[in-house]
Amino acid sequence: MAESSVHLRPLYPLLYEGVVRRALEEDLGRAGDLTTDAIVPPQASANALIVARSGGRIAGIEVSACAFRLLDPNVAVTVRVPDGGDAAPGETVAEIRGAARPLLSAERSALNLLGRLCGIATATRDIVAAIREYPAKVVCTRKTTPGLRALEKYAVRAGCGANHRFGLDDAVLIKDNHRRIAGSVTAAVERVRRYIGHLVKIEVEVDTIEELEEVLRLEVDAVLLDNMSLADIGRSVRLAQGKVIIEASGGITPATARAVAAAGVDLLSVGWLTHSAPQLDVALDLEPWP
Repeated sequence: MAESSVHLRPLYPLLYEGVVRRALEEDLGRAGDLTTDAIVPPQASANALIVARSGGRIAGIEVSACAFRLLDPNVAVTVRVPDGGDAAPGETVAEIRGAARPLLSAERSALNLLGRLCGIATATRDIVAAIREYPAKVVCTRKTTPGLRALEKYAVRAGCGANHRFGLDDAVLIKDNHRRIAGSVTAAVERVRRYIGHLVKIEVEVDTIEELEEVLRLEVDAVLLDNMSLADIGRSVRLAQGKVIIEASGGITPATARAVAAAGVDLLSVGWLTHSAPQLDVALDLEPWP
């Protein structure tokens, strides 16, 4: 089995079993798999290979395997390329052996989830590679598919990225609409400090150098530079002088990431990793097994 160079904590099954179960319920509906049940004898067995049609970073193998296991608890799964590893075009990622009907019925749900997560991991891997010579980290956002956040953020980690907050209860991020309602950045930060506990960090989004100067006087933990020019990003880093974590956001792609990282920011926030990364092409090749 190929080894992964990425140290990944495995996902608890509790985080994905419900997602996989709902995907199967959606696909099987009220009458089950009409095609497979009509054609395939109940006693038939098969050996299936999950193959990466295009090369990329693997994420979600156990999530994918869960689809088969929910329909056949006795299925045998052999992982060839683990999460965090890279598969070449045409390479077998995993082998599944068991009853043929469950393998065919779970196929689409398993591949939909696997392709989605591998696509995110691959896109993350590529943008991380673009800035490898700089200390900045690539982080994802809350722009995730509803119900799939834990899985999609796991895929970012499989691509060597890092996670921003998981939800609204993780940390404080004061954005432009919060500032407008509060009346000012200072007022918003003061209200937050009266409300939160001592372990909660505060980040403030700023659009201009003037807003940054105001925020730096407030001694918050991090500042998000929203859609700033490269020149203003560099100036912001110099103004901050390491007093706060500096995060850049807005329009960051593999083509622009290197210049943003070179400006000296600590974090590159990339929302499209989880909302627009293309799926990796994965397929199931099945053969009868006597």
